[in-house]
Amino acid sequence: MRRVVVVGAGPAGLAAAEKALLAGASVTLVDAADQPGGQYHRMLPEAYAARYPKRLHHGWDSFDRQRRFVLEHRRCTWLSRTSVWALEKLDDGPPSVQLLRGGVDGEGRTRETIRPDALVLAPGAHDRVLPFPGWDLPGVHTAGAAQALAKGERIVVGDRVVVAGTGPFLLPVAASLLEAGSRVVEVLEANSPSTVSRGWLRRAWELLPQYGKALELAEYAVGQLCHRTPYRMGRAVVEARGDGRVEEVVTARLRPDWSPVPGTERTVPVDALCVGHGFTPQLELFVSAGCTLRDGFVQVDGNQRTSAAGVFAAGEVTGIAGAPAARAEGAVAGWVAAGGDPAAIRAERRKRDAGRDFARRLERAHPIGAAWPDWLRRNTVVCRCEETSYGDLQAALTQPAGSGSRAVKLGTRAGLGPCQGRVCGTNVAELSARLGGETASVHNRPIAQPIRLGELAGQPEEETR
Repeated sequence: MRRVVVVGAGPAGLAAAEKALLAGASVTLVDAADQPGGQYHRMLPEAYAARYPKRLHHGWDSFDRQRRFVLEHRRCTWLSRTSVWALEKLDDGPPSVQLLRGGVDGEGRTRETIRPDALVLAPGAHDRVLPFPGWDLPGVHTAGAAQALAKGERIVVGDRVVVAGTGPFLLPVAASLLEAGSRVVEVLEANSPSTVSRGWLRRAWELLPQYGKALELAEYAVGQLCHRTPYRMGRAVVEARGDGRVEEVVTARLRPDWSPVPGTERTVPVDALCVGHGFTPQLELFVSAGCTLRDGFVQVDGNQRTSAAGVFAAGEVTGIAGAPAARAEGAVAGWVAAGGDPAAIRAERRKRDAGRDFARRLERAHPIGAAWPDWLRRNTVVCRCEETSYGDLQAALTQPAGSGSRAVKLGTRAGLGPCQGRVCGTNVAELSARLGGETASVHNRPIAQPIRLGELAGQPEEETR
């Protein structure tokens, strides 16, 4: 019996675990959260005893059936509150998986090692936020964090909230905040109506397989209308102001390249701001495993295999395409990883291919404008962990030995803080390239998750096949 380890229990990972079980494999499903679902199906704690959990989720019934099937299956081992801190390459086959069992920053965590026959990695992605003056003020949140608090804890980030950035994800974030009790003052999409429409409506009939996503977005739009929440396009937050926390934001109309149009600034009083400019895939484990990357994502073949032996990838690490595409990719990866015949899952492969088309449209409809650095001032923080400013970055790149990525990192400490460049890495790399410096991979971290020296020194419990 093949042993398949699935890392990540979001839509992709849960689908991979289900298909691997159906193909006859033994499955170990690993996730840092208490419950499966990922960000898309983030659940309230069991102690809340939610009577109507489906109110917070699309497709709850099918998700709940899938979740119960996986967790209750006799060949499935569910490891919650467990992080993969490293992968160790072996001479042949997939790498061994180094685990930390226990809550994040908790005491008494234990190390374990698992050696799988096949490894499916579905770690997902995290919010990308572009810096602007005041983005480091308390009360400024990533869109994903605000939604996680609303869906997972019923906590609102503020009473008067502006949601800004780009992409359709802004709508469900606003809906979660409204449902939890916030007043969403307005939703700002940075791209213009012409850019968005060109991206989505070209060869529009090809979107028919994604009609479910269209219905979901229509539902969010109707909800915004019911709450009379304005949705403004071609406009962005270019500054946040406040004494000790955010109290107001300055918005401006943008040109197609995202440079602000002078004279269009408007000040809006708020007590919270939620910002999201797309997503950055979590690629640390793939880099450790030696997987080939292409255009910022993991390169896979038609069966979701990566270039590393025995390693499969599924979900937003192969392209940002939403939950339906992630589920289809996970199903293909789990089935093939367990030794199933790829010809038996043609329907899932077709859904996967439609999802890839959706990802390409999403990228065209909601691009990041090249002129976003025009929002910055010399004292604007670009690395919040180390309080590195845009001026510090500019100064480092003017030094004789400062153009190399390592020299910039050591000279400014950008990317050396607690987040290890997950928030600032992509932005600092783009800014360095714009200023004439070198760029390097922001995902090359052999230690993917924080681990204490005492935990690292301890002897791991090894779990063999």
